[in-house]
Parts: sequence; C-alpha cells; structure tokens
Amino acid sequence: MFGFNYTKFDSSQYVFLFKNGQVKKEGKGLSFWYFAPSSSISVVPLSSSDCHFIFTETTLDYQEVSLQGQVTYKVQDPKKVIDNLNLSVNTKGQYLSKDIEKLEHRIIGQLQSSASSILKRLELKKALTKLTDIETELLNKVSESSTYDQLGIEILRINLLGIKPNPEMARALEAQKREELQKDADKAIYERRNFSVEQERMIKESELKTEVAIEEKQKEIAEKKLETEVVKQENVRKIKEMEIETQVSIQKKTNEYIDLKVRNEKKEADLKGYVLNASVEPLKELDWRVLMAINGSPLDSKMQMAIGFRELAENASKIGNLNISPDLISSIIETKAN
Repeated sequence: MFGFNYTKFDSSQYVFLFKNGQVKKEGKGLSFWYFAPSSSISVVPLSSSDCHFIFTETTLDYQEVSLQGQVTYKVQDPKKVIDNLNLSVNTKGQYLSKDIEKLEHRIIGQLQSSASSILKRLELKKALTKLTDIETELLNKVSESSTYDQLGIEILRINLLGIKPNPEMARALEAQKREELQKDADKAIYERRNFSVEQERMIKESELKTEVAIEEKQKEIAEKKLETEVVKQENVRKIKEMEIETQVSIQKKTNEYIDLKVRNEKKEADLKGYVLNASVEPLKELDWRVLMAINGSPLDSKMQMAIGFRELAENASKIGNLNISPDLISSIIETKAN
C-alpha cells in the first residue's frame, strides 16, 4: 500500500535490506516493512546445496576421460557472496538475475581446474583405478584454494561417481581387460589343475608312505614271527636235547645198572661155580654107581632098567645075542607115556 510492503523470510535465508545503497537491515529469517521504490532486498541461501558436474580432461598419456560427480557446498560469508553476485529478489522473493547459477559455474570451474592438475599426473589405467585417491586429493586441493574463500563459500564434500574413457578406448581397455581376465581364468584353471595334480601327488605319496609303513610293519611282524619261531625251535631243540640228555643219562644209568647186575650175576655164577666145583671135585674120581648109592634114593623100575641097558651097552662087545621082548618095550613106553 502506497509503496510499503511487508516481507518475511525463513531461517535458511540471510537477508540484506538496502536503502539508497546502504545496508539498513541484515540477518537470518527477517521479517519487516520496507518502502519498495527506494529499497532493494538481497537473499543469500544458507542451507547446503548439491551441484552436479561432468567434464572431460586429459590424462598423462593423452587419453580423454570423463569425470562425473557431485560437490556439496555451503555459504560461509553472505557478505562476500553479495559483494560478488547480484542476488536481489522482487516482492515475490524471486531472483532478479541468474547470478546464483554463476556461483555454481564458478565452483565447477575451480573444481575442474583442480581435477585437471591431478589427472595430468596420472596415466589412464591408474586414473581409472584410483577413484577414491583422486576424490581425496581433489577435496584437499579445493579446501586449500582461495577462490572459494573469496566467494564466501565452503566446500563440504566431493563425491566422484566415476571416471570413464572415451568409447573407443573403453572398448580397447575392455578387450585388454577381457584378455587379462581370460589369462587370469586360464591361470586359475592351471593353478587349480596344478593344485589338483599336487593334491593327487600328495595323496599318492601318502598312499606310498602308508604302503611302505605297512610293508615295514609286516616285515617287523614277519621278523617277530621268525624270531618267535627261532625261539620256539630253539626251545624245542633244547627240550629235545634235554630229553636226549635225560635218555642218555637214563641209558647210562641203565648200562651201569646192567653192568652192575652182570657183574653181580657173574660174581654169583662164579660163586656158584666155585661152590659147585668145590662140591663136585671130590666126586670126580668116584664111580657113578657109587654116587647113586651115595645118593641113597630108591631106584624105580625104569631107572633100574635104564641102568641095565647102560651096562649092556658098556659090555656090548661081550654079548653075542640079546633078545628084548616087545612086552618089555611096550611096558617102558606105556610107563613113560603115563
């Protein structure tokens, strides 16, 4: 009304009220009346903002790469921002210029300059594999740069989403990488086969060692059996020797006994012979008739007939004829048979 307007801002905005080129009011989240014909308002956003970027740079080996990522920044000094950019707004709070976009361009420009100095020191392969290192170094360079301090902003974080070579080089690297992967696969197959062969060799060696151990154990068992058999045979031999020695001893004792018995019997026979000779010697010169008479035993008919026949035989030369009746012979035979 009559050029007077009322405006209100939130706490994420830093507001400057200018009148006749002089700052009349400033601060976060202000609300006030102002006279529009002689006043202007500039608004600086205080909340952190994300700015996406993608640009192309050249590596040490003259290969083009695309660097893509996101940078997060925040206004640190609103006065410096106002000194460098036109952030005036109309009564509806809309920016009257596109300087807010220039801020992002300046941030990306400085970021690209820092990234270029890093990539020019790296070869393509290293640049593609050192994304985290590049991101850390880039943040350090940006933090040390005075450009952002002059703009009154602070870089909070840089996220690199990727570094990509041009399509032709990407295909070449892909083919090379494919070959390397194929080699790695072949090497892995070779190592797996080699490992399998090595395992098989170890198994064979283990089996051979087991067989050798079994053979040695069997040999030990055979030797033990042989030793046992030798001991057994030795014991058998000793037992037989003892038996033989016992039999020899018994035989010796038997022989000694027999010899002793023979000697004793011989002595007894000699004694009997001596006694007999001593008994017979006086009778040697006597006639048998005298001996029979000395005997004193009565003679039976048969004995008498035998003596008779003896006398006949002794005087056979003197006998001319001798008749012996059958009855006499029969009586002798019958008596003898009886």
